[in-house]
Amino acid sequence: MSRTVAAAADVLVVLGILLAVQAGYAAARRLLVGPPFAFPDPGPGATAALGSAILVGYLACGWFFGGRTAGNQLMGLRVTDRSGRRLTAGIALLRALLCVALPWGLLWIPFSRRGASLQDAVTGSTVVHDWYGRTRGRAAGSPSCRATGLRSPDRGNHMT
Repeated sequence: MSRTVAAAADVLVVLGILLAVQAGYAAARRLLVGPPFAFPDPGPGATAALGSAILVGYLACGWFFGGRTAGNQLMGLRVTDRSGRRLTAGIALLRALLCVALPWGLLWIPFSRRGASLQDAVTGSTVVHDWYGRTRGRAAGSPSCRATGLRSPDRGNHMT
């Protein structure tokens, strides 16, 4: 359920980005060409292609730079490789492309022993609960985290 909520939040963020891109285009066109101010109407195919490209870039950058997107942050999730390290740029991009091209791959999660989607199986990634991450000055497996019951990604804190 947490992955579904995170994905819905990410879709809303991407729709906001798409709206901002179209508004920026309309404003630039208004400044360069003159009135009227109007949103572009590129058609459903071009809009879907632009939206998909923005979604792939958003997901890949989120997973590569911080291991999480805004939706993952909201739900306390992090995407790592199987050993708990950050995804490489290539793996993050491949996972993003697979998530956009084959969203039904998420249906594999209930059947996987480790709660992995088809995209996770192909790329060797995993999604873990990680509310605080390693950015707060201590690793998830440090003694202070062990006292609170938090586990590091490589100790089996995988999503189910």
